Amino acid sequence: MRRRHFLQTLSLGAGAAALPAAMPAFAAAASTAVAATQPANDREYWWRMLDRIASPVVENLARGQLVRNMPVEKGANYGPEPAATYVEAVGRCYAGLAPWLALPDDAGEEGKRRRALREQALQGLANAVDPRSPDKLDFGAKWQPIVDAAYLAHALLRAPDALWTPLDARTKQRLIAAFQSLRDRKPWYNNWLLFAAMSETFLRSVDAAWDPMRVDYAINKLEEWYVGDGWYSDGPNFAYDYYNGFVMHPMMVDVLRVHSQRDKAFTEKYQRALKRMRRFGEQQERMISPEGTFPPIGRSITYRASGFQPLAQLALMERLPEKVTPGQVRAALTAVTRNVYDHPGTFDANGWLTLGFVGHQPEIADYYTSTGSLYMATLSFLPLGLPADNAFWTAPAEDWTAKRAWSGRSFPKDYHVDY
Repeated sequence: MRRRHFLQTLSLGAGAAALPAAMPAFAAAASTAVAATQPANDREYWWRMLDRIASPVVENLARGQLVRNMPVEKGANYGPEPAATYVEAVGRCYAGLAPWLALPDDAGEEGKRRRALREQALQGLANAVDPRSPDKLDFGAKWQPIVDAAYLAHALLRAPDALWTPLDARTKQRLIAAFQSLRDRKPWYNNWLLFAAMSETFLRSVDAAWDPMRVDYAINKLEEWYVGDGWYSDGPNFAYDYYNGFVMHPMMVDVLRVHSQRDKAFTEKYQRALKRMRRFGEQQERMISPEGTFPPIGRSITYRASGFQPLAQLALMERLPEKVTPGQVRAALTAVTRNVYDHPGTFDANGWLTLGFVGHQPEIADYYTSTGSLYMATLSFLPLGLPADNAFWTAPAEDWTAKRAWSGRSFPKDYHVDY
């Protein structure tokens, strides 16, 4: 049966010796196991899918085999340094995985898998900055690491007790040095300003030397670039794409959250940024079609459903908009996830993500897109950081706004805001 597509054109804007020595076709086996499993509920579907997406990156990095085993598919006229794709894969994958890894251990199947992945993630962080490791990440690979160090910093801010505190002192110092090394490059005059600010914000959070200028400049510019009704411009000119979701709202909110905890001067800005993200999240929920699809507009759509990061983060923070319930958000995002990731061709034979929006569509990749770029996909899974007994998971599934509207039923009237 052919799906009807949404016609609305608005956008969202630990030790290596303990690990097995060999990893034959681990990802393909994992993919087959996931596909053969019928999840008992939405949460099980979510965590198994996140595990399926993240495992190739996390497990290979833990074994020092990421560079050896990760295929590198590139967009036409690919521009970044080749080494940048591995920094992308790690930073982006960890950023969405972190909240789930932060949950306490338990004896269930999910808990056991989460613990194993957390231990591998910690070993991977050590390998990522170990000069002797074949997977040592190159944070000096021109400009792209400014972006993906920020996603790694975001991961560490989202799960400090799980991903930062357990690290040994040498690994911590190497990571700090890696973030500080980015200051010899200037970010582009757009959403990239937030990447520089995010790395510096993490440094402040662990009491390392940080640069207030890179933080203040980004915050002030984002304030200037706010165009109203929950939307930021991506630099001086507005762009009709998903970067409000990929970057602007989540990073602006979390940068300000961290600084407001140490300096009351940031409190009002944090509250205003959160208020704006809640408005944007309200719009995002409305943009999910009755079938669980969304418009393929703008650049970087190979990042798939990660544009819904603001809505996912609001769920994680338990700060969803007043007229949006956990049950409808879970139902809507589950439908989106199934449409995007259950489609043939989305994963290759060994379990790695392929270039595409739905399935394998390499022709839509941008010049800066490669396999590592795709692991932004984890960002729509943030609600897995909520425990299984949270209302997000236990509330009955509800029809989301577009599903109600297009079936002729009552639904909340929309409005614009002036903040």
